Amino acid sequence: MNCLLLLMSFLCFFITSLVYATPVNLRDKIGQMLIIGFEGSVVDIHSPIVKAIQKDNIGGVVLFDYNPKTAHFDKNIINTSQVRKLTHDLQQMNHDAQMNHHRELLPLIISVDDEGGDRATRLSPTHGFPQTLSAKEVGHLGDHMANKNADLMANNLSDAGFNLNFSPVLDVNVNPDNPIIGALGRSFSANPNEVTHYAKIYSKHFLNHNIQCAYKHFPGHGSATADSHLGFVDVSKTWRPKELQPYVYLLNRKTSCGMVMTAHLVNRQLDASGLPATLSHKIITQVLRKKMKFQGVVITDDMQMKAITNSYSLEESVTLAINAGADMLLFGNQLTDAPQDIDALVHLIEQKVRTNDISEQRINEAYEHIVRFKNTLQ
Repeated sequence: MNCLLLLMSFLCFFITSLVYATPVNLRDKIGQMLIIGFEGSVVDIHSPIVKAIQKDNIGGVVLFDYNPKTAHFDKNIINTSQVRKLTHDLQQMNHDAQMNHHRELLPLIISVDDEGGDRATRLSPTHGFPQTLSAKEVGHLGDHMANKNADLMANNLSDAGFNLNFSPVLDVNVNPDNPIIGALGRSFSANPNEVTHYAKIYSKHFLNHNIQCAYKHFPGHGSATADSHLGFVDVSKTWRPKELQPYVYLLNRKTSCGMVMTAHLVNRQLDASGLPATLSHKIITQVLRKKMKFQGVVITDDMQMKAITNSYSLEESVTLAINAGADMLLFGNQLTDAPQDIDALVHLIEQKVRTNDISEQRINEAYEHIVRFKNTLQ
C-alpha cells in the first residue's frame, strides 16, 4: 500500500511538472552563456548586475578585489563577512528571479580567480583570508604542502560562498620568463607530469568542498613571451606538444574539473589560420572536443583582453568564439572604461542566431553543457 501511494505521488509530481514546465527560450539560453564582472561590494534589487540576472538570466558572475577605476582594492571583495553576504545575496536574487520568471532553477555561478600565493589570488590576507602558497611554491614543497594548501584554498572559497574557481593552472613552465605565467609563479613545474600531479590534488580538494574548477589556459600558455591582456601573443614557434599532456590525463575523470578555459593565443601548430585558440574551431572543437573527448563546459578567457579587442570587433569575436565551440563567454569588466552592456550582448547573439551566423543547435549544445555543469553545484 505504501509503495502504491509513493508511486501515485511520484506520478502526480511528474505530471504536474510537465504541465507547468516552461520551455526555455532562446534569450534565456544565451543569458546562461555569460559570466559577468560588475561594480560594487553590496547589491540590491536596483544594482545593474541584479537587473542583468533578472532580465537577461546571466549564467554567472566573477568577483575581483582590485578596482582599476579607483586604483584600490575595493571592487567586490573587501573582507570575509562582506563577501559572504554578497555571494549569499547574489544567489538569493538569482533564485528569486528564476522563480518570478518561471525559469529552470539553476544556481548562479559565482566565480573568482584564486590560484594561491601573492600574485594571482583574490582571497588574500589583505581581505582577512589565510595566506596561501603559489603554484610554483607548491611545486617545490611536495605533496604534503600541496594537499594542505589546496584544502585551505577550498575552505576559503566554500566559506566565502563561491562555487567556481578558475584554477588550477595547467600551463607547463616552458618559459620561466613568461611575464604572465612563469614570472608570476603561476605554474607548478616545467615537467608536465608534475603539473598533472599537483593539478589533480587541487581538483580533488576543490570538488570535495563542492567547488567546481577550471583548467587553464588551453592549449597551453606556458611558452608565451608576452601577456595577452596587453595585446597579440603568438606561441607558434615556442609551444611544445607536451603542454597538452596534463589535459590528456586529467579530462573526463571523476575527480576532474568540469570546465576548461581557453587562451587568447595564436598557435599555428594547431590552427594554421592564425586564429587565437578562443576563436578557433580547430583548437576547441577538433582538438579539445573531438580528439580529447572533453564533455564539460568550455569557457573563454576574458573577452575584453587586448589580444581579442585589438584585432576583432565584439560582433566578430563573440560569433567566432561560439561557433568555435565556446559554451560560456567571460566579460570581466576590468579592462575597459565602460562595462559591457549585457542586454545588448544578448541581443547581438540572438540576432546572429536569427540570421544563421550562429546555429541554434550550437546554443542548445552550450546550454546543455551549462545545465549539466550547474547540476554538479546543487
